[in-house]
Amino acid sequence: ILIGLVGSEMCIRDSKYTQTLADFTANLKYEDIPPEVLERAKHMAMQTIGVSLGANGLPMAEKAIDIGKSCGTGEPEATLWIDGSKVSMTSAVFCNSTLADMLDWEDCSWTGHPSAGVIPVSWAVAEALHKSGKEFLTAVVAAYEVYQRIAMVVQPPADWDFMKGWGLTSWQVFAGVTPAAKLMDLTPDQINQAFGFGVLCCPIPSQLHHITMSDAYHYEHGFRAKDGILAALCAKAGVDNYMDCFDDTYSFDYHMTPTPRPEWYAKDLGKRWLTMEVLLKHWPANMWLQTPIELAHVISTKYHIKPEEIADIELDPPTVGRMYFSPEGFNSLTQAQFSAPFMLAAYLLEPTPGPGWFDRAKLKDPRILELAAKVHGGPSAPHYLNQCFKGFQNGEFPTKKLTITTKDGKVYSESMDCHPGHPRNMLTHEEFVERFKVQAAPTLKGERMEQVVHALADLENCDDVASIGALLHK
Repeated sequence: ILIGLVGSEMCIRDSKYTQTLADFTANLKYEDIPPEVLERAKHMAMQTIGVSLGANGLPMAEKAIDIGKSCGTGEPEATLWIDGSKVSMTSAVFCNSTLADMLDWEDCSWTGHPSAGVIPVSWAVAEALHKSGKEFLTAVVAAYEVYQRIAMVVQPPADWDFMKGWGLTSWQVFAGVTPAAKLMDLTPDQINQAFGFGVLCCPIPSQLHHITMSDAYHYEHGFRAKDGILAALCAKAGVDNYMDCFDDTYSFDYHMTPTPRPEWYAKDLGKRWLTMEVLLKHWPANMWLQTPIELAHVISTKYHIKPEEIADIELDPPTVGRMYFSPEGFNSLTQAQFSAPFMLAAYLLEPTPGPGWFDRAKLKDPRILELAAKVHGGPSAPHYLNQCFKGFQNGEFPTKKLTITTKDGKVYSESMDCHPGHPRNMLTHEEFVERFKVQAAPTLKGERMEQVVHALADLENCDDVASIGALLHK
């Protein structure tokens, strides 16, 4: 015991980072948040719910719903999106967070996909506790602000090796801990302890996803969201001696990277709203493929090019790790979502995005593979992911040029950096609404669609989030 105490004292930083984040979370009020930040939070909710409903019809979505039902013991507190069944909060967020990431369509911050945790957790807890739209939005903003800062602490320097130290579903748990603790009305000290439970549930970074490209990647978001709610519930139940996890040098960030930057925990907290700096995807694909697909959209609609007319597609510069193609096809949704050749071919053959792009048969569809085989990188030096992420954190985005050559020898080129949905080229409210209708179309139809659109657009005036939750199913 003495060794443990001495060791603990030696490891404590001279800081109050954990309590600062806990105080911010507990004390943040709706009235404290700038209107544009609240509006962005509302659009993030609309986007994430829309893309979750858009997964309807995929076998993996059915599996996630079945798991939500089978482990859904306890009070029927929250809705399984798409299906409509009522289950416990933890079961709902496991399912809904998995759905949120399934099409790889929700968002990308500087560090990962916070929306896949923030929105399903905030929604399930608000629904279970009959919180208002304003309370929901306040928790959402608190979560984005806290999550992003915790995640930035463990971002390695510019020359880092991408395969060492990158584990977005390690810090993803805090996208769930924070809004759950806020909506459960935990005290600042309880929230401090909830962060400690978050560290307890924080896995060591693993690159198994990048090795296998398995769709288990999407389930990871469900695991972390469920853990986030459990962390808040444990802290609410009460625990001794679990304070100040971010102030102990070796409890969290040291295990993620040998060069942590603890100053990020409280950097410009409450002044610089990082909620406004999250990218919202325009297309269901990896974030580094958003611009190439957007360019294909611009060229094909501007010049009315048909897939059968295309002889060659050049992407310049290519992004390392995003040009994979196999003549035999693709083995998972994730592998396809990370492939520029597949995604460009999928768009050109079927311009309306949705689960149809990733139907199991499409992964080996001869038409898609024939067109995907025509995609290649251009002559410029390729973009590396570490460079891309560091640029994104500085407000930049890599410029891409797409050139389509048709069989009659005509050449069409367009270039772009910040595509629609990038913080510097954000969608308007009307564009968010129209995108939501495309995203949610596999689940919502007719009057139900219009009801949900109106309710989400007017979320700040909703007295009980559960009244909207009851509509989020087929």
